Amino acid sequence: MDEAGAGRRRQNEVYRAGVFGHLPRVPVAARELQAKAKRALGARAYSYVAGGAGDEHTQRANRAAFDRWAVVPRVLRDVSVRDTSIELFGRRLPAPLLLGPVGALELVHGEADLAVARAAASLGVPMVFSNQASVAMEDCAAAMGDAPRWFQLYWSTSDELVESLVGRAEAAGCDALVVTLDTTMLGWRPRDLDQGHLPFALGKGIAQYTSDPVFRRLVEERAAAPAPAEPQPRPTPAAVRALVGMTRAWPGSFRDNLRSPLPRAAVETFLSIYSRPSITWDDLAWLRARTRLPILLKGVLHPDDARRALDCGVDGVVVSTHGGRQVDRSIASLDALPEIVGAVAGRAPVLLDSGVRTGADVFTAVALGATAVLLGRPFAWGLALGGEDGVRQVVSDVLGEFDLTLGLTGHTAVDQLSPDVLRRVG
Repeated sequence: MDEAGAGRRRQNEVYRAGVFGHLPRVPVAARELQAKAKRALGARAYSYVAGGAGDEHTQRANRAAFDRWAVVPRVLRDVSVRDTSIELFGRRLPAPLLLGPVGALELVHGEADLAVARAAASLGVPMVFSNQASVAMEDCAAAMGDAPRWFQLYWSTSDELVESLVGRAEAAGCDALVVTLDTTMLGWRPRDLDQGHLPFALGKGIAQYTSDPVFRRLVEERAAAPAPAEPQPRPTPAAVRALVGMTRAWPGSFRDNLRSPLPRAAVETFLSIYSRPSITWDDLAWLRARTRLPILLKGVLHPDDARRALDCGVDGVVVSTHGGRQVDRSIASLDALPEIVGAVAGRAPVLLDSGVRTGADVFTAVALGATAVLLGRPFAWGLALGGEDGVRQVVSDVLGEFDLTLGLTGHTAVDQLSPDVLRRVG
């Protein structure tokens, strides 16, 4: 708890710097933040982060859902001292905010996940390591010290690899495991399809795999197997660039890798085992038996699924549409939240992501029953524009606005929020 509060501290920092002509490194307003990142990034990188499934109706629905709720401030209450912290899985966190998993961050900045990890650690905000990271979880954990972190798991077709990733997450000091269930297959993403661009096929965003001993063994086995006789297309400049990218993705010297079959075999192995469409509720017992970490299921949008998750021994759920990237015309995350909160009935934490852009959004989601929210694209835009400092500023801005919204509506602690502080207006 800080008597000045995150909001006033952030304002003072900005306004004092302004006296000397120094402006915020990245835009404070969410819309301008994205617009400036779009101008700074290449078309492929921007489309990958910004894009959604189909006509992107779900993306728009995620934002429109927040617009249907209005905050009703109360006045003449002493809000001079505010506490935005929460407790989650034994950790006291500075606010109900985590940085959600965003894959292939090397598309937007060279330091990728490492820059995000340092920024998150400096603020005490948990980072959920992406299974599709550009930097191995061990390297990010080393940069974070004792700061909180979680790990996102995509359930691959190799249970041996899944077990290895989970064991590494435990060893890296992760506090929880987030199993993403809504991406057993890639959604239909026109922006990426129009550009023929899948970063993983170019060796980007597969660092958790290339750093894993089980995956490396699978790659070596694939490379040693006789190659099928297939006609080889004529080389093109794009193909050469792709080969260079794959070569850089594999550990070891670039020169040695350029002559090795392993980098290309790594991409082919990843594409063949990336995700498992056959996963069912029955598989959760296998995972539960292999980790001591709390398990949260991400991608839950139906209250019956939330109830069943808890019946299966899961420790929490994340209400998510994967940022609108998987199913077009899906229900918005915020619209699904109240029913799921009702179904869970306080038995486990309910987190929310998809559509969160500002501190006021965090306030709204928590008032509707979310234990905490996951922030995604905004910190990626900050990374694109300012690296570690850009991420830190974006997250600080969200924390600051949440703190001020809490106080300006007449509240001093997160547990005072409930649906009663909102009115539905749409």
